[in-house]
Amino acid sequence: MNPATERRLGLFGRVLTLVAISVLAVQAISVLLIFALPPPIPDFYRMSEVVMTYRGITPNFTDRRPLVVELGRSPPGPTQSWRPMSAVRGEQAQAFGVAADHVVIAGDPYPFSDRRVIRILRDRMAREGHDREEHFLLAPFSVGVHQANGQWKIVRPEGRVGLEPWQKRMILWFVLSSVAMAPVAYLFTQRLVRPFSLFAQAAEKLGRDPRGEPIALALRGPPEIAVAITAFNDMQDRLRRYVDDRTAMVGAMAHDLRTPLTRLKFRIESAAPEARDKMAADINQMEEMIAAALTFVRDAGGPAERAPMELSSLLESLCDEMAETGAQTEVVAAEKVVVHADPMALRRMFSNLLENAIKFGQRARVRVRTDGASAVVEVEDDGPGIPPGDLDRVFEPFYRREPSRSRETGGFGLGLAVVRSVAIGHGGTVTLANRNGGGMTASVRLPI
Repeated sequence: MNPATERRLGLFGRVLTLVAISVLAVQAISVLLIFALPPPIPDFYRMSEVVMTYRGITPNFTDRRPLVVELGRSPPGPTQSWRPMSAVRGEQAQAFGVAADHVVIAGDPYPFSDRRVIRILRDRMAREGHDREEHFLLAPFSVGVHQANGQWKIVRPEGRVGLEPWQKRMILWFVLSSVAMAPVAYLFTQRLVRPFSLFAQAAEKLGRDPRGEPIALALRGPPEIAVAITAFNDMQDRLRRYVDDRTAMVGAMAHDLRTPLTRLKFRIESAAPEARDKMAADINQMEEMIAAALTFVRDAGGPAERAPMELSSLLESLCDEMAETGAQTEVVAAEKVVVHADPMALRRMFSNLLENAIKFGQRARVRVRTDGASAVVEVEDDGPGIPPGDLDRVFEPFYRREPSRSRETGGFGLGLAVVRSVAIGHGGTVTLANRNGGGMTASVRLPI
């Protein structure tokens, strides 16, 4: 199928083509089996073999089921409607030494309507050296002879366990046909699902880097995929512009607030000393809030240049730096994991998590491990934890469970917002969970 035809043929057309090819292949195989394979040949028994079995003599059944004799209170039935049946019954009655009405032959009359079967059987009997013309019966059948004591002595083929030989041949044909068609179906299905696989890979790549390049329109594939890719790229562009506009607005507001604060600094110089100190403290706090807001805007902005980083080394370095200031931080378990990331952004993210653990839990324990295709960093503390209803809200910008605005009791509520922004910007996630027995664990998951 050439590329131009593939572009014209939509997903519905491809599925319809696959179904049509499968149906045609099944019909072709069925027709081939009908015309190529000979009709199934049932086990056949000459009348002389039936008489020998009736008299207790076991004939030589090399490739057929043996005949068995059993007694019954009623004759076998129903009697098959075969035209030579009267002659067969008469011949059998003479061989058994009873009247013709004391012999009942029951079975399936269908095989006798197929002249090809009868011709094949007569040729086979001739090849085996049976020159004399002799009647025969096809399995399954039952020959009943009425006895003097009122019972019926019945001769019939032994029951077969499993499939008939012709059934095995048919199953083998279907298996071989399925094996022959499997590569064709595999190739067709692979071409059918390839655009979806490429679309899923591109979407997953976009999740790792939300500001990455848009998905390229596939040159080959059904038109439905092209429509989905176009809609996806439009959605990505609108979301990026929305976030950029909101971020730029916050940054502009924070930047513009510095001008009136600078004027206030000069104006409070003429204020009374007891009021000037309090006003200066409020202005300093506002400047710190503006600086934190600008830092958040910078972290949420465009991605910086990324490079391979070994997480364990970065976290050990951060813990050592904090330990020099008296903080109780340690890396208790560290696998060597390399990620492709912005070094400064990751350093800021993990610094915020370690500072929160020290501030609210007095100590921080760090674990680095791998989980499939992800690197997982866990920061544990021994603090009081967070109510379940606030575990997600604490990531919102400027949200703080501590109502005061003191830097010593909670900061400005941007630390965890920066953490989540950096994690999402690297295609990862961050979650908080209370531990059994007290304390909290902050888990950061980044793609390797």
